Amino acid sequence: MSTDTTTETPEAAPVPPPGNVPRTRRAQGHQRLLTRRDRITLGLMAGVPTVLHVALVWLTALASIALAFTTWDGIGFDAIQWVGLQNFRELFTNNPQFWPAVEHNVIWFVVLILIPTPLGLFLAVQLDKRIRFSRVYQTAFFLPVVMSLAVIGFVWQLIYNPDTGLINSLVGANKPGHYIDWIGDPDLNLWAVLIAASWRHTGYMMILYLAGLKSVDPSLREASALDGANEWQTFKNVIFPTLRPTNTVVLVVTIIEALRAFDLVFVFNKGAEGTELLSILVTNNIIGESSRIGYGSAIAVVLLVISLAVIVPYLIATFRKERQA
Repeated sequence: MSTDTTTETPEAAPVPPPGNVPRTRRAQGHQRLLTRRDRITLGLMAGVPTVLHVALVWLTALASIALAFTTWDGIGFDAIQWVGLQNFRELFTNNPQFWPAVEHNVIWFVVLILIPTPLGLFLAVQLDKRIRFSRVYQTAFFLPVVMSLAVIGFVWQLIYNPDTGLINSLVGANKPGHYIDWIGDPDLNLWAVLIAASWRHTGYMMILYLAGLKSVDPSLREASALDGANEWQTFKNVIFPTLRPTNTVVLVVTIIEALRAFDLVFVFNKGAEGTELLSILVTNNIIGESSRIGYGSAIAVVLLVISLAVIVPYLIATFRKERQA
């Protein structure tokens, strides 16, 4: 009696047709290490900006701090002489322009925080209602922010011109004996410059607040409306408290704008006759016929310390929130 034994051979796996290679194999085939050329390219892309940033920002800042304790006319490094705190003592006690410049920077900040900031918030609230042509309005209000401050200064010089300026023409003060010198009068020129600065700052604040309003949860508005709150009550009790992070950014930005104010004033009258600012004093002492680079650096260090007193607490609070989150 014979038994037929049949051996079953496993079927060969189907071979996929050409062009239909599985994705896993195709992905593995494209995983390659960076070539030497790629590494050189990435190194240059990251290294060149880093070197420029360190050289133009950090090294110059450290050099300014070091020069603040010296006297130097800018001609030859061998002329640098160490004087210690003499520049700061002279700055705080014997410079008649320093404290008026500090006062003007403070006035600059107060005006920016009281006039264009609330106006920018008002415009942002109105544009957030999705009215018709809102994009056109946003562009129109934000256009001064895009323009150079020097260009804005030249535009407002034409507006303030005593003979052909728009303001004097409207109020009838463009005739001999009735001129209003908006730029040359020490009692008016600072406020005239602040009007131009506020015109630009309003659009900046509008964009910041508009971005903050877009992040507000719509359910908060709906819940407030169901509770019977009107539009003002909703904004005061619901919307504005949620804008606290935006308000912090607005405050820091406004302080920085007040401290670094330079372009408008320099274009108007170079910081003379009642428009002195710390930045103007730095420029006048470093760049001029009689360069006092050490003394100008001392003023720059004072400006740097004031800026850090505002920026450092903001950064600490921001990093602390991120760590807690």
